[in-house]
This record gives sequence, C-alpha cells and structure tokens, in this order.
Amino acid sequence: MSTLSIRSGFIDHLGIELLRAEGGESELRLNLAPQHLNSWEVMHGGVTMALLDVALSTASRSAAPEGSGVVTIEMKTSFMQPGSGEMRAFGRVLHRSTTMAYCEGEVRDADGKLVAKAMGTFKYLRRLAVGREVRQQRRPDDPQGD
Repeated sequence: MSTLSIRSGFIDHLGIELLRAEGGESELRLNLAPQHLNSWEVMHGGVTMALLDVALSTASRSAAPEGSGVVTIEMKTSFMQPGSGEMRAFGRVLHRSTTMAYCEGEVRDADGKLVAKAMGTFKYLRRLAVGREVRQQRRPDDPQGD
C-alpha cells in the first residue's frame, strides 16, 4: 500500500477517503451526506467531478517521481446516472511522460453501477510557487482600476 496522502482542507471537508494508491491506480470512497446532494437529492455534479479529479490526480501522483505533485490541466466528465449512498472512485494512468500523465477514472455506487466517467491530463511539478506575489504589468496608457 502506498503512503501517498490526499490531505487538504477541501478534500477533508468533502469526506473523501483514500483506500489505495499505487502503481498508477487509485481507489477512493465517499459516503454521501446531505451536503453532497443537489436539489433532486442525488450526488451533486460538482461533488462527482471533485471525486473524479482526486481519483485521477492521486493515480497520477502514485506513478510520479519522488517528491512530485500534479496539477489538473484538463478534465472531461460524462455523467451516466444519479449517485446515492456510498460512492467509489477509481483512477488509472493510461500514459505517462516525464511531465504529463493521461488518466481515466470512474465513479460507481455501492451496487457497482457506473455513475460517471472522466478523462484528464495532469502536469507533474516539483512544487508550486505558493504565496509569491503575482503582478499584472500595465501599459502607461491603460486606465487604473477595473
């Protein structure tokens, strides 16, 4: 079993649990609660996409060089049917280069029914320049303010 962690405030808030991440594959679990549901009382599409993003990115991180992280470059999601109860998400690296990982994943309900499918591209990074000041360059003739 991998020692890979998916700790973040957002993931913790959603309640996503990492079950497995190794060799370019991942499995996660989310027990749906009222805050995860839409007005039809099934899993909200944003929760579905977040779960898929974590599954795919975790799979890509499990195949990454030591100390690397990933950022999502793009992700396409297809929704098959509503989700309720316990959700399982699975991610898998299809192809990996030195800088990118191309992944697929799916979310299934407790009965194994396919809820959603995704494909995504993830870029490997050593670390993000978090906290650095980013300034927009203005031309002298640009008006100030927004």
